[in-house]
Amino acid sequence: MRECFELRDADAGGRIGELTVPRADATVETPALLPVINPNLDTISPRRLAEEFGAEILITNSYIIYGTEDVRERALEEGLHDLLDFPGAIMTDSGSFQLAEYGEIDVTTEEILDFQHRIGSDIATPVDIPTPPDVPRERAADELATTQERLEFAEGVDTGEMLVTAPVQGSTYPDLREDAGRHAAGTDLDVFPVGAVVPLMNDYRYDDMIDAVAGAKRGLGADAPVHLFGAGHPMMFALAVAMGCDLFDSAAYALYARDDRYLTVRGTRHLEDLEYLPCSCPVCTAHSPDDLRALGDERREEELAAHNLHVTFEEIRRIKQAIRAGNLLELVEQRARAHPTMLDGYRTLLDHADQLERSDPVSKGAFFYTSHESARRPEVVRHHRRLERLAVPDALFLTEGRTDGGDAYDESWRVQPPFGPFPRSLSKSYPLTAEVPDRTDRGALAAAADGVARLVEDNPETEFALGHRGWPADVLARVPDRVELIELSGDAE
Repeated sequence: MRECFELRDADAGGRIGELTVPRADATVETPALLPVINPNLDTISPRRLAEEFGAEILITNSYIIYGTEDVRERALEEGLHDLLDFPGAIMTDSGSFQLAEYGEIDVTTEEILDFQHRIGSDIATPVDIPTPPDVPRERAADELATTQERLEFAEGVDTGEMLVTAPVQGSTYPDLREDAGRHAAGTDLDVFPVGAVVPLMNDYRYDDMIDAVAGAKRGLGADAPVHLFGAGHPMMFALAVAMGCDLFDSAAYALYARDDRYLTVRGTRHLEDLEYLPCSCPVCTAHSPDDLRALGDERREEELAAHNLHVTFEEIRRIKQAIRAGNLLELVEQRARAHPTMLDGYRTLLDHADQLERSDPVSKGAFFYTSHESARRPEVVRHHRRLERLAVPDALFLTEGRTDGGDAYDESWRVQPPFGPFPRSLSKSYPLTAEVPDRTDRGALAAAADGVARLVEDNPETEFALGHRGWPADVLARVPDRVELIELSGDAE
């Protein structure tokens, strides 16, 4: 384990951890939100972020401070914590965002790391190259090589107790992301932002975002605290946490408020379109939409920003509770129904079920089957994988229910969609206690049939029969031909 990061709970790829930030003498519980503070603007004060919203950490841009003479002098004289009046940990970005936006910046990695150290940053960032999506592979590889050279240089800079990040780039090439993660993990650097994903999120390309994070995670390994740069909308936090992200920075609360936009976990609404406020935060209980619209520009922006923060921090707490309860993927399923591209992201997440299964606890609360996507969850993958460990008799009857058709066999095992076959002695074991609707869908049946096929393939000498309740022909086609098929009718378990 990296000394600064300790894991406490896990569910799928999500985890609750503790990030120790020595220079701030603070420990930040993850998943954590880092509100973005522009040192030249003050929509919600950092002190208020800590006292009212419970922010343990925030992020500001050291390059803006560096390039703004009066702010720079104050930061060097007073220190970043006094300048911002914030009691928690402070992370600083390096100017890489400006590099991505404007094509060049006038500072080197050595200069900006030294500046971040001198102003009292607790977590600093080197100048990496944020390669945008969909560029030619050659460009992505060349810019990644430059980023890696800078990380190696940053590793050699004396930063004392200040933590330093190792951004993971690679554009939309998962194998480059994996290589980048492996290289970053091999350094002595501390926190690992997955960079240049904002354009993907702006275009609602959550599937590509998940592939990028999954690639980075494969390279980084389990002990790396992962920061998803620029992931500000609460709608997608559960999805990103389930893939293994621990830190999120958000300027959305302020940027959206400036444009009269109201955040919810299902998307964003314009204030002018609201007749009711579907929230119970202090802002929404004290105001109606008409009240907010009647406020002056600055006051309305502040109130909307406060609401946006309440919703965002609430979602972080909801995600933590879901991890503790073992139902994070059920929360992700709910969020996935908010937008078609979120559903794309969730389905892509499940493409990586093998990867998620490695960190998913073997025992949790009840497994709730809520959609055909549930049939692809890590728990189903794990059950199929474990079938090869089971002792199988010479003749085995697999059945959804009880029937006299199994009398000719040595044993009778249950078949439970979506998991498939298992000995009846395991019926009370997680996840086989799953809550599954009576009207089982094709996805669950297909997964069960795949479980049967896996068991049959692992035991070529065993004679099998399958008792099923009207499984469709295309589902039964997934079962090996040597299995005798017996259609059951109305038998009870």
